Amino acid sequence: MADKILRLGLPKGSLQNATMEIFQHAGFKINVDERQYRPHIDDEEIWSVLLRAQEMPGYVQNGTLDCGLTGLDWIKERDADVVQVADLVYSKRGMTPYKWVLAVHETSDITGPKDLDGKKVATELVSASKRYFAEHGVTPDVEFSWGATEAKCPSLVDAIIEGTETGSTLRANSLKIIDVLFESTTKFIANKDAWEDPWKRQKIEDIVMLIEGALAAENQVGLKMNVSCEDLDTVLECLPALKNPTVSSLAGGDWVAVEIVTDKRTVRTLIPKLKQAGAQGIIEYPLNKIIP
Repeated sequence: MADKILRLGLPKGSLQNATMEIFQHAGFKINVDERQYRPHIDDEEIWSVLLRAQEMPGYVQNGTLDCGLTGLDWIKERDADVVQVADLVYSKRGMTPYKWVLAVHETSDITGPKDLDGKKVATELVSASKRYFAEHGVTPDVEFSWGATEAKCPSLVDAIIEGTETGSTLRANSLKIIDVLFESTTKFIANKDAWEDPWKRQKIEDIVMLIEGALAAENQVGLKMNVSCEDLDTVLECLPALKNPTVSSLAGGDWVAVEIVTDKRTVRTLIPKLKQAGAQGIIEYPLNKIIP
């Protein structure tokens, strides 16, 4: 039916590549024409558009979009009244939260927010920062920063509030973190009216389930191997797993096939141990999704 269309906003900018990759793993083929800001998804029930994450909460709240992906930081900044459907822990560099921090120059004697009353603070997150300082009972002059915020302290402002994943850019600019406002993760958000529509809600929940499955599989791999029955106990003692390993009898009765899902970071030490314990024909394979 023509009205069975979900209007989806995808984040343009720092989260774009990571989001596209996760959608691909979730089973959606996306083609992006950067000049048109209109990704094509191989699902006729989804209409999509690329938008800055900063704009997404407003378009979802007012119903222009049914749903979208943005950061918790921009939901807080816009004070958006939306349904936070899912918390998707990924960022532009990896599967980690993104922290918004209060930072000052390493030579500064400012030690916390209470030392900033009446002083200048630069940030992209003006509204959220003002609420943060209000909670601490101080009123600094919070000004909007158009970028290169780290370079403004201490020559132009006394402190900055900036988002960071590793803190490396702050350190490179001789800044030190003196407080963490909050951790921001990617959120899948929905318009309240869209969430009350049974078809749209089910469509959103299906998409989120597939994305969460792709995220769950991000750092996991599957391992298959053949093991003689006499070595089985020794091999099983080596195996970490999300659940108990699958053990299947092979023809002949003296051998079994063992299969597990495990953390990919452990495989380079696990496989030699399995070999030494008697496992043979070990196969490692990637996973696209893990659906609990």
